[in-house]
Amino acid sequence: MIKKKETSKKARGQYADPAVLITELFRALPDKRYSVKNLIAATGAETREQKDYVREVVHSLARGGVIEQVSEGKYRLCASQREVVEGVVDMTSSGALYVVVEGMDKDIFVDESRAGHALHGDRVKVAITRKGGTGNPEGEVVGIVERSPKRYVGVVEMSDNFAFVRIDNRKMAHDVFVPERSLHGAKQGQKVLVRIVGWPDTMKSPEGEIVDVFGTPGDNNTEMHAILAEYDLPYSYPEEVEREADKIPDDITPEEIAARRDMRQVPTFTIDPADAKDFDDALSIRRLPNGNFEVGVHIADVTHYVKPGDMIDAEGQSRATSVYLVDRTVPMLPERLSNGLCSLRPHEEKLCFSAIFELNEEAEVLQEWFGRTVIYSDRRFTYQEAQEVIETGKGDMVEEILQLNTLAQKLRSERFRNGSINFEREEAKFELDEHGKPLRVYFKEIKESNQLIEEFMLLANRKVAEFVGKKRKGVQNSERTFVYRIHDKPNTDKMAQFRSFIVRFGYHMKAQSNKAVAKEINKLMRAIHGKKEENIISTLAIRSMAKATYSTDNIGHYGLAFDYYTHFTSPIRRYPDMMVHRLLAHYLAGGKSEDKEYYERLCEHSSAMEVRAADAERASIKYKMVEFMLDKVGQEFDGHISGITEWGIYVELEETKIEGMVALRDMTDDFYLFDEENYSVRGKDHGRTFTLGDEVRIRVLRADLHRKQLDFLLGASYDFDTKRIVRVK
Repeated sequence: MIKKKETSKKARGQYADPAVLITELFRALPDKRYSVKNLIAATGAETREQKDYVREVVHSLARGGVIEQVSEGKYRLCASQREVVEGVVDMTSSGALYVVVEGMDKDIFVDESRAGHALHGDRVKVAITRKGGTGNPEGEVVGIVERSPKRYVGVVEMSDNFAFVRIDNRKMAHDVFVPERSLHGAKQGQKVLVRIVGWPDTMKSPEGEIVDVFGTPGDNNTEMHAILAEYDLPYSYPEEVEREADKIPDDITPEEIAARRDMRQVPTFTIDPADAKDFDDALSIRRLPNGNFEVGVHIADVTHYVKPGDMIDAEGQSRATSVYLVDRTVPMLPERLSNGLCSLRPHEEKLCFSAIFELNEEAEVLQEWFGRTVIYSDRRFTYQEAQEVIETGKGDMVEEILQLNTLAQKLRSERFRNGSINFEREEAKFELDEHGKPLRVYFKEIKESNQLIEEFMLLANRKVAEFVGKKRKGVQNSERTFVYRIHDKPNTDKMAQFRSFIVRFGYHMKAQSNKAVAKEINKLMRAIHGKKEENIISTLAIRSMAKATYSTDNIGHYGLAFDYYTHFTSPIRRYPDMMVHRLLAHYLAGGKSEDKEYYERLCEHSSAMEVRAADAERASIKYKMVEFMLDKVGQEFDGHISGITEWGIYVELEETKIEGMVALRDMTDDFYLFDEENYSVRGKDHGRTFTLGDEVRIRVLRADLHRKQLDFLLGASYDFDTKRIVRVK
């Protein structure tokens, strides 16, 4: 405690209490150095007595270990007095960090010089050195609580007795030193996976150990495996799990058939993409004596073969989802199950978990039944084959397909009347040669055959969720733990930004309430269909929405306008569907509510893995887009501006939807400034403005496979011999 000099108020004057003010100054800017002269001025001390008192306060704080002298006459807050918080590192490409601290509004900025050898994903302790004010607070890493287990993909650069791995990931600003003993056969120029083993204070770079060698950069398998590894996704299947799957018997016993509802005599078929290998859903239909239709949605009974806690289940739970890259599927379950036992292949008896509905001519559900079945698929259709039946009225199972299509279209119309949002964006696909090289880009077209399957899958998912989730009349504490697929309402601020953006294209959205907003979005989607601005507006509309996730707490699904929704229809490729099958079977058997906390943890894990898998899929698409453009460097294309940031303009090419960036530094006709509020950049001297959606012509400057990045030039010619912009329009 600081003892105040015995002076009267009159003697001290009306200046601030030095003991309080000085302490507050040091704590507000923990890293700032103050001289006694600075502190005298800050307190407003004027008389000799007041100045002497300030000096005494400073000396007392120093004696008490609150502040320390760092140079002649200069003081700062002692390290022990600084506010220390714990958070997770988000590293930038420059080596500076942002530390994300739970409960803090803003992340803490840490300069590279004060990073204390922390790396992306590490949990660290940070001493706050400067309070944020309007900007980010600043800090210094004072301890690493836990190193991230993340491994990094990079390219080996050999020296005599050691190597460095140049990391691909922008979240890793440092090359990794690898001693000769830890190379494990890796050679110059190979793409590898490296694990950080430590970072001694005496070394400029972290030390690592190579744990896998992918091969030569540019090779398709090398790059796809590297993408999976970059997102911490498995790129191979454990042999012991494969062996466990091989032990599962093929045959279906008479006892098993007798315990199930027998649907083998009902006309049944599958509709899937032409290149599909696993068929996890089938449809059946027959007319009932009362004139209504019995429609069966039959889903592969994966949980009959995979039991909770067994080796296959543990692997599936860890993966949580299949991963779909441009050229391959990395399955959640061993292929013995996904492509064999559980695949609803034609002309084979298969075990299913089914949702069977009685519908009238208007597609209204009159009765429903859920349970285990045995089916026999009469035909495997591709979407193209089923579409041909719909369009021509001819072909196999024509009566069944046409009737199901009629019912599906009625379900679809009703869904949109109730506020379901219709997002149908063009999906880019690649035609690849035998080596994985992209030959052309084409777009997946959504037709009635796709909608037929979609509507009945949605119906099954919705009705299963309603069956479990709706409170039962006359039953106390009837709420049962379940896995829901939830989608929250749009963020108000994001939706307001979206409204202001579409005005520039002549479109308006006035609605404010949730259902009215959904109908307005559908109206907008119809208005932009087939127009040049369709892709950018639909993309921004999707970004304005919340992300769908898994949860045991049901809030409904805003995008689909369903009060109850789950994922029941794809247990081959999604672990949440396996959870839903098990819970549904448990409740059908009269079981009590299951452990909510356990299932919530699994929901959180599944949601996180879904995001990771989607990121890897996008990375593989980006890689193939860059690879496709390798031989088009120097060529010109028409496009439109699809994104604007402080460092550049993103342009999407009209024909292929491939996106690249025009760096502002390459726009040499003016100095361009970023206007975030108006989605634009504007020239400081000439006032030329580029805005989202503007039509532009670009020239391909660079296709960088290593960074998965395309660089364009906007309104300029480029001399590829001298590597200079030679003319600006």
